[in-house]
Amino acid sequence: MLQTAGIPQQRTATGRLPHIEGFAPPRAAAGATAKEQGKALREKLPRADQARFATAPGRPEIADAVEESARGRLPDLVPIRTGRMAATPFAFLRGSAGLMAYDLAPLAHTGLGVQLCGDAHAGNFGLYGDARGSLTIDINDFDETVHGPWEWDLKRLAASLVLAGRETGADEDTCRAAAHDAAGAYRRTMRWLAKLPALDAWNAIADEEIVSHTDAHDLAGTLERVAEKARRNTSARFAAGNTVELDDGTHRFTDAPPVLRRVPDAEAAAVAGSLTGYLRTLPEDRHPLLARHAVHDVAFRIVGTGSVGTRSYVVLLLDHRGEALVLQVKEARPSALAPHAGAAGFPVPPVAHEGQRVVLGQKRMQVVSDVLLGWTTVDSLPYQVRQFRNRKGSVDPAALAPDQLDDYARMTGALLARAHAHSVDPWLIAGYAGKSGELDEAVAAFAVAYANRTEADHADLVKAVAAGRLPAERGV
Repeated sequence: MLQTAGIPQQRTATGRLPHIEGFAPPRAAAGATAKEQGKALREKLPRADQARFATAPGRPEIADAVEESARGRLPDLVPIRTGRMAATPFAFLRGSAGLMAYDLAPLAHTGLGVQLCGDAHAGNFGLYGDARGSLTIDINDFDETVHGPWEWDLKRLAASLVLAGRETGADEDTCRAAAHDAAGAYRRTMRWLAKLPALDAWNAIADEEIVSHTDAHDLAGTLERVAEKARRNTSARFAAGNTVELDDGTHRFTDAPPVLRRVPDAEAAAVAGSLTGYLRTLPEDRHPLLARHAVHDVAFRIVGTGSVGTRSYVVLLLDHRGEALVLQVKEARPSALAPHAGAAGFPVPPVAHEGQRVVLGQKRMQVVSDVLLGWTTVDSLPYQVRQFRNRKGSVDPAALAPDQLDDYARMTGALLARAHAHSVDPWLIAGYAGKSGELDEAVAAFAVAYANRTEADHADLVKAVAAGRLPAERGV
């Protein structure tokens, strides 16, 4: 008789415990293994077919697509977003996750679903601090996260590497090799994780050791410089440069328009008041930490390319010693991938709160997440809440030397595999991908084709801006 709570007390006639709902059946059960199931998917979709790309009929004009993606954003900030997208083809890709999902939806895929980052371009990986101040390397943007085909994240990463390489002046062989190496690292890492004990694979931390695992030694110096800068990138440092102390001892943000600006008192009060709801989304053991801080001010701050035009605030809190903690309260819009994931056979169920979607998606993909990650509602709109500047740092892939691009590609491909392995049995993808480089070649071919498509889209956007169809502000 077993005395363990929650486990049936009687064994079966064979002496085995019965299958428990929510758990895998015993290994001795009949049926194909996950690896065999993955390998069988090659019959449904040969790996070479992952190279295919063709522009779907009815694809929207670029000016129309950019206008549609701006719907619901703050009108005075939309020209800044358009100007940033018009800067380079890589920048255009960063702002057009929904358009790429439109292009991917008609393409064949294996049917294996994962928690997608949704915007896994090469610029959305970076360093951040954990609860003890140690640095972790991982995906760091989840605004578009949904459940969908694993190929979508991998192909977006590969295409972005080609575009980033072209921007650095790397030759075409180097750009294609970067896409090829990202797919290869993804494939090998998925296989490596599949071979580990499940708990070890689940807890595989994405830290500096990933550099050695992916043979990214040429990148080590760059990562160390980024890490050194990231260690200084804290709330206290941001507050020191962007706030002033008033005569009554309170602190206020200083205006630095258009990036940082004060907001009316009623708006600031609504944001500050929403933190009560935010607390309810955090584990109770975090409450005493925040209770030792007082809210001093709220300001509006523009965020990255894809999010420009959304409502985003920074909230200044100070502890009893006057040390700053800055929280970001950022509007969470519906994922741009949602309608296209449904078209690809992965319908997205109704979302109760878009901020919750972002936070839970992030936690499903990361081993180490921000300890103050939560969500709230401000004036009936959903927001995510997180620490601002918690030792964040990133590598600009469009500024890497050509001989570093393949190292960065391998590292990001490995990180993506580790993130996907939290929501799918890694043997399923590893079984499909196999040991050969056939998948790597196919993904590289797709990446080059899609990079060409993106360059043409970017040229169309530049023409629309020049013709006055789309207002754009450059250099902001």
